[in-house]
Formats: sequence, C-alpha cells, structure tokens
Amino acid sequence: MKDIKYNWTRQEVLDIYNKPMMELLYEAATIHREFHNPNHVQVSTLLSIKTGGCPEDCGYCPQAARYHTDIEGNDLMSVQHVKAQALRAKASGSSRVCMGAAWRNVKDGEEFDQVLEMVRTINKLDMEVCCTLGMITENQAKRLAEAGLYAYNHNLDTSEDYYKDVISTRAYQDRLDTIDNVRKTNVTVCSGGIIGMGEKLEDRAGMLVALATLNPQPESVPINALVAVEGTPMEDIEPVSIWEMIRMVATTRIVMPQTQVRLSAGRTEMSREGQAMCFFAGANSIFAGDKLLTTPNPDVNEDMEMFNLLGLEPQKPFVKKAQPETVEAEASKYQPLGEKPKWSRPEHTIERNEEAKQKAKASE
Repeated sequence: MKDIKYNWTRQEVLDIYNKPMMELLYEAATIHREFHNPNHVQVSTLLSIKTGGCPEDCGYCPQAARYHTDIEGNDLMSVQHVKAQALRAKASGSSRVCMGAAWRNVKDGEEFDQVLEMVRTINKLDMEVCCTLGMITENQAKRLAEAGLYAYNHNLDTSEDYYKDVISTRAYQDRLDTIDNVRKTNVTVCSGGIIGMGEKLEDRAGMLVALATLNPQPESVPINALVAVEGTPMEDIEPVSIWEMIRMVATTRIVMPQTQVRLSAGRTEMSREGQAMCFFAGANSIFAGDKLLTTPNPDVNEDMEMFNLLGLEPQKPFVKKAQPETVEAEASKYQPLGEKPKWSRPEHTIERNEEAKQKAKASE
C-alpha cells in the first residue's frame, strides 16, 4: 500500500493537477481503489441548526449579516426538531448528520449545552455526528468529543495567500488552531475549501498543501464549487467548469489517499455524467438533501437514482472509525470554563466585500 506523504510542495501538487486528464484520472482511480471500496459513497445530511446573522464577512456566504440576501434567519433549533430531521436523514440513506450554526466561534452557555445534547441524541441513533460551529477552544472540543461527536468541520476555504481576499474578520491561523484543538481529542477532522472564488490554480494547490501537510491528514475533505448568491460580494463570479471540479477531486485523492473526498456545494450544476467522473476520480462522499445550509442541493431521491445507475451503495456508519461513546451531561468530566479566547480580527479592507455591505445598507 502506498505510503502517506506529508511534505507536499505547491509545485508538486500543481504538476499533478495539470497532468493530461486521462493520466490524472487513471492515477487517482488507482489510488482510490487501493485505499477505499470504489462502490461505496458516504452520505451525509447537512442541517442548519442556526441560520443567518453571522458577524463574519466571508465573501461567498449568504449568512453574513452585513450582506443583503434572501436568507431567512432562524434561532437555534430544538433538540426534538433535530432528532426528527436526523431520523428522516437516516431513513433516506444518510449515515452522518452534520449540524451547522452560523456562529463566528462557540461560546459556553445555554446554546452550546443544547448543541451538546443534540450530539448525544444523534449518536444514540447510531449515526455519525459532525458539527461546524466556527472556532472552538480545546476545552470545547473535549466537551463535544465527550458528548459523542464523530467529526468537526472547519474549512480552510482557500490558500493562505488568497484568504485575505475572501475574509477580513478572522485569520487563517485561527482555522489551523481550531483544527489543532480538535486533534487534541478523538474527534475526526473535516476540512476542505471552495474553488471558483476568483483564485488562481496556485491557490488551489496551496490549499491542498495546507491540508495534506497536516499530520494526520483530515479524515474528510469537502471540495465545494462556489454557488454565487445574489447580494454576496461574489454574486457575479462565473461558475467553475465540471473539468475543474474533476481535476480538483482527482488531485485531492492523490495527495490525501486515505481521506474521504466529499463532493459538496455546486452539485446542482453538475450532470450525472460529471458526478460519475468525480466518483471515478476519487470522490467518495456527498451531502444529500435539498439544501446545503442555505444553497440548493440535489433531491435525495435523485441521488439514490444516480447511485442505482452507477452501482454505488451508501457507506454504513462507523466504517472508518469506531462509534464514540456518549457521556451524559451529569457525568461530564469537562465543564464550561467561560473562556473568552482572543480570536483574530485582521479587519483589513476587501473592496468587493465593502461594496456589498454598502449596497445592503442602501437597500434597507
């Protein structure tokens, strides 16, 4: 079996990305078969447990409070509502529920306690539980692990170089520090990014280098295509081609052979043939359901039809790692510390983000 390489350079990754397509596909598919069952695809359901009102200025995100989009915000869901959604997801073939809250970072208190109860509830349904809640401290990561969290998602989004053209309200290092805090527990890491935000190929390679040089590499890497939402700073960016997605998936598979490569946002714009090429190139995870937090996603029945056509099967839960135990709140070893961590606020100016903010103010 191929050894895992952790010292990738940007040029090495670019050389892979730019290979002739047939050569790239063959190499990626060969590696994929060495480490994974090529006919199994892990299916996750993404649930927005708290939507809108985020204080960040991510240029791609319709949930940022400073932009004017058609997103309807909602307060934190109840544990009962989340349980009902998880049962529905399980019945439709999902093995994982990923809960997303539009927060900059986790704050100790009643809402976080409620999220911990959601984690306990879903883990007891014998489903993998993932959370994406923004930046977290080591103690908060340990509390999530104790509740039974299987994975924590915190995307790098892009390369460190291009990051400052996308977000000004937090630093790249904050994202790496959050991943590091998760690694101090038994929770797996899910971290990827978005292509099609105006970045160069060097930035795509840079993002993969940042992920592939982590030791261990993330267990899951979502590859998203930008979904340009009206009202966001990136509303006018043209979508990436399917060939760019296939190249990105194949390159990710080659540099991170053991990782589950998740075909994420942008699938509504992809044909079944295009998605099949991505699966062949090494994608072995998708999000199912009609929405990815706030952007459209193929209907779960359409996905199951596609699986039948391609002879794919949904991966069972806890195949890659054993199910974590759940510790009840009253038996918890880790208590809230009331921390107030100093996460960065670079606050440099990104012209298109400022323009979108001013446009939103003018329309109020």
